[in-house]
Parts: sequence; structure tokens; C-alpha cells
Amino acid sequence: MFNVKKIIIISSVLISAAANAAQEPKYVFYMIGDGMSSAQRQITEYYAQEQKHDPNYHLAINSMPVSGIITTQSASSLVTDSAAAGTALATGMKTNNGVIAMTPDGKKLSTLLEGAQKQGKATGLITTTRLTHATPATFAAKNKNRNAENEIAVDYVNSGVDFFAGGGFRHFITGQGSKRKDDRNLVDEFKHKGYRTFIGKDSSQYFLNYQPQSGDHIFAAFTKSHLPYSIDRKVTPSLAQITKKGIDLLSKDKDGFFLMVEGGRIDHAAHANDVAGVIGDTLAFDKAVKTALKFYQQHPKETLIVVVGDHETGGMGLGMGKQYFMNLDRIVNFKESVEDKLQKTYNGDRAAFYKHIGNKFGLTDLTAKEKAKIEAAMDFVDAGKKDKTKVWGGYDPVAMTVAHITSRRAGVYWTSYAHTAVQLPVSSIGVDSASFGGFGDNTDVAKKLAKAMDVKIGL
Repeated sequence: MFNVKKIIIISSVLISAAANAAQEPKYVFYMIGDGMSSAQRQITEYYAQEQKHDPNYHLAINSMPVSGIITTQSASSLVTDSAAAGTALATGMKTNNGVIAMTPDGKKLSTLLEGAQKQGKATGLITTTRLTHATPATFAAKNKNRNAENEIAVDYVNSGVDFFAGGGFRHFITGQGSKRKDDRNLVDEFKHKGYRTFIGKDSSQYFLNYQPQSGDHIFAAFTKSHLPYSIDRKVTPSLAQITKKGIDLLSKDKDGFFLMVEGGRIDHAAHANDVAGVIGDTLAFDKAVKTALKFYQQHPKETLIVVVGDHETGGMGLGMGKQYFMNLDRIVNFKESVEDKLQKTYNGDRAAFYKHIGNKFGLTDLTAKEKAKIEAAMDFVDAGKKDKTKVWGGYDPVAMTVAHITSRRAGVYWTSYAHTAVQLPVSSIGVDSASFGGFGDNTDVAKKLAKAMDVKIGL
């Protein structure tokens, strides 16, 4: 059973031993919570403590022996996007928002994953978003435009990465459901290169039953777009299950591995001001980190784990107004995400919608003020108006009104539907992990990893 206290005791001895050994880690986990800063980590921990009735419980990401803090600005803005932030974390260099592993003037940058490949290590990219989304793309593709996902998909075919798993098969297939503009079936191209492929949610059980063999290569895309939020997940593998499968395969390489794991939908939930979605996907990410820590327990002198966010999303505040409370027990009854589920619900039938939010969000006791806000949003939608001023962030006004009511009840406040420039915590354990403590920049995380791994990144 996973034991945080045991991890800390073991690691306190091994950090100095690893440093004295002056050896590079054989196994490297780079675990990125997209949109995850201190608030997202802490509200999830508070929620878990309440659910476990244990005020001393800590998330794995909050239990590592080494902690640091980083800034995140891009070359073009104090508020970064995931492409620029991912580039900084992958290459140690700043670039403009929207750019994938290239300098602002178009020079291609070398990444940590590519450095690991040159050492003969096995490599993997895991995400809960589309595989062609910005963060994973920065490790194995080059493009001046993060939205060129079809081109990023082609880069993946030629990348030599051993293990891909996430969502977004629409950028790799042809025919119905495809987003490609050409006639290339990249899934077939992966097969021709010797990859085992798992496409669509119906392949989920085959993937879970699959027993990796030495020399195998995997391409798995379980959904057309992003994987479902943790709160909505029914069939597709969890992030922890995917991470375990990646470890089972990559650890068969005698030279070790580099594995990037992204909890990508923490960011999406925060964009939609969905407090339960944030907590659910942060818990799922934490379970994936626990999976890596179990591997670390077996290989403590050879493993390095670094956990970080790429930016904060939503301007999430714990506490609001003049109130000195948070009521996270109000979140327990939430049964679906705001973005993928709730905002597709209201169709003009007000009675049906109120029944729905009573069943899915426990909102059976709306105050007159809360109901008036929902009715106003319904009036706006029924009149056929558009959210041109982005009062509701471009989301469905009725769904967002419910999201804000539920957040207010929990004592959570949001300042943005986008990213913010706040600093991020960094956590680490294992070989050379002590170097990740202190204050720095997101580029420093990549540079410290490169030094620990003895690889060249950037230009």
C-alpha cells in the first residue's frame, strides 16, 4: 500500500546519497498538471482530508521532500499559454505564446525527451487531452502554431517515441470523424512502423489487458478529442492506469526511460470555473503520481520524479468576500463536469433543467437570488443572444451560472476564464532532486533536469 511517510523517510536519506553518487537518473518522470498551481493542489487536499476524515492526509504531490516555486511568463506575455509554458519546461527556453518547441524567430529547439532518446532511453508521452495538444507536443514536435494539430500528429509518427497514450484520434485517422485535410491515415503509418495501436473507447479493455513485451511500441488514442473528465469517466482507462502501463513497457529498456505524464484536464475544468472538475482531475493526477512513486520505491537510487504545473488557470481563490469559511462538503454530490456535460443540458425546458441540476449537483434548495440568476441566464439563451462580451467566458450562460453558484456555496472564487501569471509550486524526489528546491523560473526546471540527465536541450 502506498505510504507517504515511508517515502519521506526513505527519500531524506537517499537525496544526499544520490547527490554524492554524481550519477544521472536512469528513470525520469516529468509529471505536469496543466493549469495546476497552489490553489488547485490545496483545495483538492482539503477535499480529500474531509472525505477521509483525516486532517493529516496529504496528496502525494504535496508530500515530496523537495519543494520549489517558479515563475511562468512567456517571451510575449506575462500570462503564458500552454505552448510557451510547455516549451519552457521541455527545452529550457522562452518562446511566444502559441509556439511549439521553437524560438520566436523560428529556430527549432531540442527537448528533454529527444535528449533521452540520444542516450538510448525509452520514451513516453501520456496525457488526458488530445495527444496533439500543446503540452505533449512541445516534447516531440516543432511548430510555430499550436493549433496545427494535424502537422503535430505527423511529427509524432516520425518522433520515435515508444509509448503514446491519450485522446485525439481525430488528427490521426481518415474518414468519418477525422480532422485531417489530407488522405494520410497516421494510425496505419504507426502500424507500419511496428506500433501496437489502440483506437477508440472500445479498445480500452484491450489496452488494460495488454501485457507489454520488451521492444513493443504503443500508440493509444481512446477518444476523438480529449479524454473524459475524471468525474465523467466510465470506460476509458484512468490516468494512473495509463501511467502504470507506460511504466510496464518503458521499464523493460535496459537504458531506462523518460516519461512525461500530463494531467491536462485540470486546466480545462479551471477554464470552465468547475470546482468539482478541478478536484476530480487533480485527484486523478495525484493517483498517477502515486503510481510513479511506487516505482520509485522499487528503484530509489535510479529514479527522479519532478511534479510541476505549466501555469495557473482560472485565478482560483480559496475564500471570498468577507466570509471566513469554505464548505467543500457541498461538492460531494456533484456528479458531472460543467464543460462536457452540464453546458449541453439546457434546451429551453426549464423544469427538466432544474431537475437535472438537483440530481447532478444537489441543487434542490436554490435560494430566490440563486434561482433569479439562473432564470436571467435562461432568458438570455432563450432570446438567442450571444455572449459577445464574454461575461460567461464563451461557455453556455446557464451552465456557467450554475458553476458560479456552486463555487460560491463552496467558498471558491474565480478571477478568470483564462490563465493567470501566478507562481507555481514544484515538487521532486529521487536522484538529484535537491536541485529543484528554491525559487526560479519554469526554464530552470528544464535546465536542472537536463543537468541531472546529462543531456543537451535548447539551441
